Amino acid sequence: MDTWDNDCLDLVGEAHLDCEGAMDGEIAFGALMGFLDVRYGARDGSACVDFSWESEEEDYPARGRGWAAIGTAGRVVGHFYIHNGDESGFVGERN
Repeated sequence: MDTWDNDCLDLVGEAHLDCEGAMDGEIAFGALMGFLDVRYGARDGSACVDFSWESEEEDYPARGRGWAAIGTAGRVVGHFYIHNGDESGFVGERN
């Protein structure tokens, strides 16, 4: 991620973004673990997922939105936004 370093990302567990099924998923990094509301589509000719998320980060409710798409070399690229807070671009490996 552009905003947070790798030590922060894997603070509690392995950082991940999982899209599960037709409309559900999970995002986790640092102390945040959120549940996704997912919509599939296309962005610049590539498969894309847009999502909103909700979480309780250290007993503090948080929410936001983001997107992810297949980039070069099969990597996942995207952007993550915290409502009224930080944002960050990210690159990840597909499992």
